[in-house]
Amino acid sequence: MGEKEFITSEDIKLSLANTPQVTFEVTDRCNLKCEYCGYGELYCNHDLREGKDMEVKTAIKLLDYLGDLWNSPLSQSINNNVYVSFYGGEPLLNFPFIEAIVKYAKTIKNNKRQFTFNMTTNGILIDRYMDFLVQNNVKLLISLDGDEYGNSYRINKSGKNSFDDIIKNVNRLRDSFPNYFAENVNFNAVLHNRNSVASTYNFVYSHYDKAPNIASLNDMGIRDDMKQKFMNMFQNTEESLMDAENYSELESKMFLASPTYHSATVFLMQHSEFKYENYNELLFGKSEAEKQYPTGTCIPFGKKVFVTVNGKILPCERIGHQFALGTVDRSGVNLDFEEIAARYNAWFSKLNPLCSKCFTAKSCIQCIFNLPDITKEKCGCHGFMNEEMYEEYKTAQLSFFARHPEAYSRIMKEVIYK
Repeated sequence: MGEKEFITSEDIKLSLANTPQVTFEVTDRCNLKCEYCGYGELYCNHDLREGKDMEVKTAIKLLDYLGDLWNSPLSQSINNNVYVSFYGGEPLLNFPFIEAIVKYAKTIKNNKRQFTFNMTTNGILIDRYMDFLVQNNVKLLISLDGDEYGNSYRINKSGKNSFDDIIKNVNRLRDSFPNYFAENVNFNAVLHNRNSVASTYNFVYSHYDKAPNIASLNDMGIRDDMKQKFMNMFQNTEESLMDAENYSELESKMFLASPTYHSATVFLMQHSEFKYENYNELLFGKSEAEKQYPTGTCIPFGKKVFVTVNGKILPCERIGHQFALGTVDRSGVNLDFEEIAARYNAWFSKLNPLCSKCFTAKSCIQCIFNLPDITKEKCGCHGFMNEEMYEEYKTAQLSFFARHPEAYSRIMKEVIYK
């Protein structure tokens, strides 16, 4: 096609051989009907929800395929831990699958890999499977949008707020297994017009001594006829944080979970001359920069492999299903690394002229799959900054460090060296 080669098939295969996470969409069934659900009526970039469960044999085919890569010379990961993650729908609705995959993963004989299990769950069925979760040290990310009103978009099939059911189960888990709860349970919240960063953080922290991850509604793949409903629900995390009466105290408590600390950390790590990855850099200077790609898009499978209930293989669960990079079924895995590289190189070539002029290219976090025009001939970028815009951005970050003189030391100790 004549595009510049930014990434090769070997780069992608190497990335897959060293992926740190494998996530299975265990089922597309759910026992809730959250009004903002990423697989609900607001969105159109996912496969139809047809009440399907992933087959154990399909998942094992993928694990065996990865096992061959883990045993090959391509396996170069320093950290040999792989997260095997269960996602949905509500994954506990297909508990036999989870049970079987945990058991199978423990039989995989590989000196280069060990497995940690985690799960994203709405908490409705935790009480049934607590013993299994604790025995296998499964890390839980429980969805909870704060107090009862904040959680009121998370309704069951009859339209009732799920808050009481979730809290009952979370409290039972905490009281029955306090050490497990302290070490393995965290919370994920969606920000919308019925809660706030402050109210959500304060509820979760005061009840469970946990700092929740709080994210705005996903704005990609919105149906045209649902855009107004979406906008009525949407709330920006940074604006919500700034609206809090004690926002300085709150952002310090939240640390990287706050948009301000996160932005400052990215700035420090990508733009500052006073950040060193190790003592060799401090003593002998920095080595040449790593290979740069247009946009902030991850190398395929560099962070995870996600498999849908229909067997589509994607680099992330946040990506529309139309961007599947391959498939897996009972017959095996179908991944064409040459074709994947060609696809990414076409996208990168399209955006490179814009990226080459962007003053924040080094710290870009823009994923190409979140650009609405990526499949069109011409494509813009939400995160593009010219020199004037970059100077404003830089001033804002330096002002943050002026307001928080302790932040530099904290980021260096808790982010860089941990």
